[in-house]
Amino acid sequence: MTGRPLAGRHALITGAGGGIGAAMTRAFVDAGARVSLAGRRRAPLETIAAELAAGVTLILDGFDVTDAAAIERGAEKARAAFGPVSILVNNAGEAPSAPFEKTDFALWSRVLAVDLTGAYQVTCEFLPDLKGHGVGSRILNVASTAGLTGYPYVSAYCAAKHGLVGLTRALALELARTGITVNAICPGFTETALIERAVATIAAKTGRDSQAARAELAKANPQGRLIRPEEVAEAALWLASPGSGSVNGQAIVIAGGEVMAG
Repeated sequence: MTGRPLAGRHALITGAGGGIGAAMTRAFVDAGARVSLAGRRRAPLETIAAELAAGVTLILDGFDVTDAAAIERGAEKARAAFGPVSILVNNAGEAPSAPFEKTDFALWSRVLAVDLTGAYQVTCEFLPDLKGHGVGSRILNVASTAGLTGYPYVSAYCAAKHGLVGLTRALALELARTGITVNAICPGFTETALIERAVATIAAKTGRDSQAARAELAKANPQGRLIRPEEVAEAALWLASPGSGSVNGQAIVIAGGEVMAG
């Protein structure tokens, strides 16, 4: 991909303060977009914004995807700065680990609220913007291979990500004639803070050191490694660009062959 295919576009990325969200921010800015960085905490967003040129990013701290009022406040600020959003990336998520029998209703509800209902609420807020822009508008939902298969000890996360893939496919069909495309990106185990927490949990429960715990996660990938956030960002950039206009309702797997979507 060459040039600046997102020049003049306004992208909003939730969970933009680190990992995949931060990598997407860098890729989108390099491609010419102005990016609203949405997240709950200001400091990580400021760190990402400081890496980039002045005027190309907007910090939306306090952006809690489970709070409709917070979403609305962030949306008003984003529109005032950069105009309507034409690329929406629902990336915010969390994945606490627990056996099903220890997954209480509070944990279950929290994971679904962030990983699934959060994407619903943010999309509801920005859908009028996307429809107003029309052809070329994009919704990208960051799901997971957990949205396509099962993993033990993360039942709530698997349920939420399966739901997000289902939402992606339903909305893709509803919006197909508007020129908006809706796709899911499904990374495998990726080098993020979320994985670092998983490594710490594995190490604590098994007595292994962190290197052995990381190797255990890498085994899931036939390539024998963890995915880099930049690889996920490159897929997102392609899906956000004009050349992907006929790609709609897909779950794009980035996992080295771990899951092969049919």
